[in-house]
Amino acid sequence: MDEHIVILIIALVILLYGYISKALSRLNISGPMMFTGFGLLLSPFGFNITQVEVNAEFVTIIVEIALVLVLFADAALLDLKLLKQSWKIPARLLFIGLPITILAGTYVATLVFPGEPMTYLILLALLLTPTDAALGKAVVSDPKVPKKIRSSINVESGLNDGIVFPIVLTVVAMIVSGLTETQDNSWVGYVVEQIVFGALVGGVVGYLGTKLTMQAVEKNWMESNYQNLIPIALAILSFYLSESLAGNGFIAAFFAGLYAGNTCETTRQHIEDFAETEGELFVLVSFFLFGLAFVPMTLAHISLDVVLYALLSLTVLRMLPVMISLIGAKLDLATMAFIAWFGPRGIASILYVLIVAHELGGIEGFETIYAVVTVTVLMSILAHGLTAQPFANWYAKNHKER
Repeated sequence: MDEHIVILIIALVILLYGYISKALSRLNISGPMMFTGFGLLLSPFGFNITQVEVNAEFVTIIVEIALVLVLFADAALLDLKLLKQSWKIPARLLFIGLPITILAGTYVATLVFPGEPMTYLILLALLLTPTDAALGKAVVSDPKVPKKIRSSINVESGLNDGIVFPIVLTVVAMIVSGLTETQDNSWVGYVVEQIVFGALVGGVVGYLGTKLTMQAVEKNWMESNYQNLIPIALAILSFYLSESLAGNGFIAAFFAGLYAGNTCETTRQHIEDFAETEGELFVLVSFFLFGLAFVPMTLAHISLDVVLYALLSLTVLRMLPVMISLIGAKLDLATMAFIAWFGPRGIASILYVLIVAHELGGIEGFETIYAVVTVTVLMSILAHGLTAQPFANWYAKNHKER
């Protein structure tokens, strides 16, 4: 593999998509659809122009930076003051719908894959629980859709990956402990350490970094252009500092963003500007690498059972728990179904599963898990990309902002 060729191809894909992106959006063809498709075409699955190993160093670095920036931006854009005023629907989705989704996903996985260890099936359910608002961007960005609904979907997407990730770490630590035949509970201390130190380091970096930025702006020490760079630096600093202090860098990035975005309104605006441009670039590159590297690796392990579980994950296992969680929220059936459908699986599932593959030493032994995630994300990219704008238009037409 020549990394320079891959980087050149990525640049060409960005140029091509950029020139026709608006025209494609009229056809309900999204960026993730295009970048994943290009990755597939260029992979051994397509024209075999180039190939990339999932555990290649540059892939790991891109994936880490993408996830750091996504977690940081998602957390920063959560307006805690606004959330206090309309917290009921997101709270139902996160604290009722999410646990039911994990439990239901694990139970159904035991029926579909009876030969797999329970820890593997729990991990599978966890990897497919976080949602990705980017795949249904029209839904969360269209002002015609009532703000309460857009905000609820966005908050759920922003928070569920941060909630699920520590649990993923716990299960991975349990699996690693079993693989190495250690009979103690050392993994418990490891997970607690990762979460606590990660949250502390991230919170301190986010809060102090933003306060220093405010002071520098107030004293006119900082060029305005650099205000867009400071949040990026804080996200990366929180990650690497936490990793060096026995914490989890991804959890640190989430808490750094949470404090940064809610300490200063101007900082949140700069983070939002970044997330819509440079941040989206990293996300799209991740989808390209997903099509180029991950899909070919798991293709041989896709079976009817894998497709069945992926289909269930996007429909029944997502929609039923959400609709149960919204009972009593004074929403009509169409609204409940609308929220339930827009639970795309995308960047979080891709990045988490790549990190898990790195932690567990590759794909061997975990082929079913990775194959299911691959098929689910591919289905979601297509299904939610094609339906986002039409469904948003239909819903907005029948549910005016009140």
